Amino acid sequence: CETMGGGEPAFSFSMKALQRGISVCSSNKELVEEKGAQLVACAREHHCSYLFEASVGGGIPILRVLHDSLAHEEIESVNGILNGTTNYILTEMKREGADFAAVLSQAQEKGYAERSPEADIEGMDACRKTAILASLISGKRVRASEIPTTGITAITGVDLQYADALHMELKLIGSIRHQKGEIEAIVAPFFIPQEHILAAVHGVYNAVLVHSNHLLDTFYYGQGAGKEATASAVVADMIFASQHASSHIPVNLTEEEARMCSKEETYRRFFVRADASSAAAAAQLFGQDLTEVKVEEIKDEFAFLTGNMSESSFLDQYRALPGGRGYFRILS
Repeated sequence: CETMGGGEPAFSFSMKALQRGISVCSSNKELVEEKGAQLVACAREHHCSYLFEASVGGGIPILRVLHDSLAHEEIESVNGILNGTTNYILTEMKREGADFAAVLSQAQEKGYAERSPEADIEGMDACRKTAILASLISGKRVRASEIPTTGITAITGVDLQYADALHMELKLIGSIRHQKGEIEAIVAPFFIPQEHILAAVHGVYNAVLVHSNHLLDTFYYGQGAGKEATASAVVADMIFASQHASSHIPVNLTEEEARMCSKEETYRRFFVRADASSAAAAAQLFGQDLTEVKVEEIKDEFAFLTGNMSESSFLDQYRALPGGRGYFRILS
């Protein structure tokens, strides 16, 4: 098994093993995202397997589910909480009323966050996992560099107050839509209605909601941070590989580039914060679909929900809004 992380020497070691007909089980999401298709092709050529369940979702067997249990389904969307560190931080910020820096320090002390946590808190870890999932469901290569990514470092207690007022939770989500042969993917903090199943996922847990053409919604939940969850997934792959020692276990990764959706084709609602003086401009820009959001304790701000609109139209209008203080997408 390969759990060292990074590109090299992990790639060279893995290739040498596969070229000798030795199956490799990996937890290395960076390597899988960048070189996974090449490693799978090498494994196929040498009648062995390259497996990487532990690279996405910690202890949740989501890759096996997509490959086996849902192989007959057309996967239309995947939405997931894919990083246990950021989910723990957001959970504790709300529960304790603490700021981001204080909770990050607490997460590091408990071993839920690395001493250099940038890959987690800036969203890159979730982005790589989202790219792997998008590649598997489309059978085409989706690069992490093609996925717009926003982390959680700018989130404040005020944002959480607004989420509470709207009966929503604030979560870092990897969101994928797969329609008409095209992929739309994004990693960002989303406002999620409290009745949505992902809203109930707290602490270091991960969860993935898959929507397919026949089964509709299926949900997968489990520990996403910590060495035990990763080790469990790696060992499961090792057992699976040993059960198929004389054959290649196919994996739906290829070098063919996926077609990515344009921002004009992606529609959703948005929550916006702006200066109090921006109310008239907001009404003019966003029209009658605008719904004001008020929180008694928050002064000198104008906050609102938009109607359903394309990502590109929203970004154009938000950039034209004077005094914008930030926005979040709404997960429906």
